[in-house]
Amino acid sequence: MLYHLFEYLEEYWNLAGAGLFKFITFRSSMAIILSLVISMAFGKRIIDYLQKLQVGETIRDLGLEGQMEKAGTPTMGGIIIVLAILIPTLLLGRLDNIYIQIMILSTVWMFLIGFIDDYIKVFRKNKDGMASKFKILGQVGLGLLIAIVMLNHDKVVVRLTLDDAQAGNYEVIETFTIDNDGAEQEIAYVKSSLTNIPFFKGNRFEYRQIVNFLGDNSDGLIWIIFIPVVIFIVTAVSNGANLTDGIDGLATGVSAIIGATLGVLAYLSGNLTATSYLNILNLPGVSELAVYSAGFLGACVGFLWYNAHPAEVFMGDTGSLTLGGIIAAMAILIRKEFLIPILCGVFLIENLSVVMQVSYFKYTRRKYGEGRRIFLMSPLHHHYQKKGMHESKIVTRFWIVGIMLAVLTIVTLKIR
Repeated sequence: MLYHLFEYLEEYWNLAGAGLFKFITFRSSMAIILSLVISMAFGKRIIDYLQKLQVGETIRDLGLEGQMEKAGTPTMGGIIIVLAILIPTLLLGRLDNIYIQIMILSTVWMFLIGFIDDYIKVFRKNKDGMASKFKILGQVGLGLLIAIVMLNHDKVVVRLTLDDAQAGNYEVIETFTIDNDGAEQEIAYVKSSLTNIPFFKGNRFEYRQIVNFLGDNSDGLIWIIFIPVVIFIVTAVSNGANLTDGIDGLATGVSAIIGATLGVLAYLSGNLTATSYLNILNLPGVSELAVYSAGFLGACVGFLWYNAHPAEVFMGDTGSLTLGGIIAAMAILIRKEFLIPILCGVFLIENLSVVMQVSYFKYTRRKYGEGRRIFLMSPLHHHYQKKGMHESKIVTRFWIVGIMLAVLTIVTLKIR
């Protein structure tokens, strides 16, 4: 909103300093500051309002130290996070950018799913919340929407040389000529299902390769592979974030680390110099997601002010499902979805710990007549709680692991 206003003021009124808003780095910095101010300044008011509504967390006694003391702590604090993301994005982002539009839609979409789930739990006194099939249906719907937009929207393109575009038989949306060290080079914006893949020399993967055996019709059938992949990623990451939100500050801190990394990747992916040097796909317009990521980072850090141990508020599914959906959507949009197992490694191991625990319990119950466990309790953070480790120590160590994975994610851009 402000971008377009200052663009107008610079063009027609020659306002000094208005050109600052052209720079993504400036708007990203402002987005972090604004999101921090919103989450910290208005967070307490929202928490007090939630307390007034008696929106308290219902705690099941699982035998964890300090667990019952959290009973009655306000939940649905994800409202704070969502407001602190959307307001800076609406004010500082380019609202005509398709990537920003998709992220705003994804945020609202997942927020509504989480909010309805929490509303049923808190106000309808139904501990199960929204039926799992409806929750999954909402996640599938978002994944389907993202996949369709990526495959069909004319602004979601990859920048290649015209020779590479013709060699790959891609649909060319636009062509132009640039000066490349004194020599003219023809460039094309193409529709493609190309994505980056770590550790491989070419650093690129084309979903079309999977359906090439279908011959001439393969281009029109990419959706058979791409749509299920996107749906799986959205569902897995959002549920992973939801499972990780089990102790004070864990999901919030890990999400902040992931969001900051995705912001860096988004900025690099839209920068021609950086993509040429790193040999990754150049995605016109995707750098604008750095502004969104900055708001996301500020919102998480600001919320952490109240969510750190001992938590004054819990995010609930309103926050955790939204954070997971945002992370999945952004990774897909910047075509770094194959980095998710590394970058979101904490979410992955939390997910796997539940799957392993449940599967092993069922297997041993069939085989031996009684169920046995791999972990003292799942998800994994509860296992360490059962071992007597204080939750602040668990959270700090998970953050450290998250930072290491984030660094490794960045490093993979040059490892191949």
